[in-house]
Amino acid sequence: MAAGVSLSDAEATGVAGTAVAVFGIRIAAAGFAFLAQVLMARVMGGAEYGVFASVWVWTALLGHASTWGLSQAACRFLPTYRARGAAGPARGFLVFGALFSLAAGAVLAGLGAGLLALRPDLVSPAYATPLRLAALVLPLFALQDFCEGVARSRNWTLLAVAPPYLLRQGLIMAAMLLAVALGAPPEAAVAVACTLAATALSLGVQAGLILARLRADLPAGRRLYPCGEWLRAALPMALVDLAGSGFNFVDVLVLGFLLPPAEVGAYFAATRLLQFVVFVQYAASSVTAQRFAEAGARGDRAGLEALVRRWSRLTLLATLSTGLAVVAAGPLLLGLFGPEFRASLPLLAVLVAGAVAASACGPAEDLLTMLGGERLCAAITLALLLAAVALTLALVPLLGTLGAALAAAAVTAARGLALALAARRRLGLATPAFARGRA
Repeated sequence: MAAGVSLSDAEATGVAGTAVAVFGIRIAAAGFAFLAQVLMARVMGGAEYGVFASVWVWTALLGHASTWGLSQAACRFLPTYRARGAAGPARGFLVFGALFSLAAGAVLAGLGAGLLALRPDLVSPAYATPLRLAALVLPLFALQDFCEGVARSRNWTLLAVAPPYLLRQGLIMAAMLLAVALGAPPEAAVAVACTLAATALSLGVQAGLILARLRADLPAGRRLYPCGEWLRAALPMALVDLAGSGFNFVDVLVLGFLLPPAEVGAYFAATRLLQFVVFVQYAASSVTAQRFAEAGARGDRAGLEALVRRWSRLTLLATLSTGLAVVAAGPLLLGLFGPEFRASLPLLAVLVAGAVAASACGPAEDLLTMLGGERLCAAITLALLLAAVALTLALVPLLGTLGAALAAAAVTAARGLALALAARRRLGLATPAFARGRA
């Protein structure tokens, strides 16, 4: 695409079709995950389910952090190298990123396991075995997160999302059913062990398919390793990614310290339904973030503005529609976890409102991280994450789980607005869906 040429209608339609497919896969994955969570809540009971929820949140948060931003950096550097015909750095990035993610996850898991061995009194006995098993999941999770970024960077979007979010979730559910049928105790440790097996199998499938495509798409040759350039860009992205994951999990993490496991489990059930809503934004980001980077590398300002304008509005419309549907179906879906879980409906409504408000602010985070504003994005995100922790700590003692939901929704909306203002000031792009023009 030449500089100054806008994204064609045919290309835009193709992007939209891919996003719909991604959203469909994520909804299917959410369905598998939802069924798995219902199954575990029913089989394990509220207390064991709360333990599993807390351990899984820590695993996902630290697993994302273990890539040190290289998963997101793949969506920036690999499309840029492809646009410039720079195969050497692309080959080097693939090798470096995979080894770094796996090693960082292993080191972090080893440190955590060592700390538990030296200070077993740091956690309740109910958490000890699940956490040790989660340490084995961590490096595999990190490598799969990097594989997802590589696949997204090559516009192999379905390959990016189907193995971790569809296959892995389905395998977790199947493994748990099989384990219980064979006589395993319905405990959090068994659920984490099933997660370990599912992650290993889905990673093997995904990595094998990516390697096969890369051999055909990127011929063998010399590898170049400008590691300093990669890490200088990736580390701020890591802060953004970690803080972004923190936004998804900080409420559950704080509740884990303040409230009994049964109440944490009830709140976690509401956040599982929220995933149906936030998957809309994920689907849009999966097909547009790397295109932002590619358009920036080619100097295609008109195409970039058209993509932002189109997707900010479509994403808001889809998020709002999905959110209303989820809240309407909330009593039925929450009731599947158990009758007592229906009380979480107000929490779900508050969380959905925050996600819709953030969506209205447009794809500012992706624009900043793909077009050189990653440090500004990281600073804003980290500041608001700290605000989220403070607000949650202040409201939970007063309002319980409702306080956590209000804090999460308010800070999520504030982050969306702050990033939109930053994108307009730094990049000259007006990202909100309701904006009439572009700066």
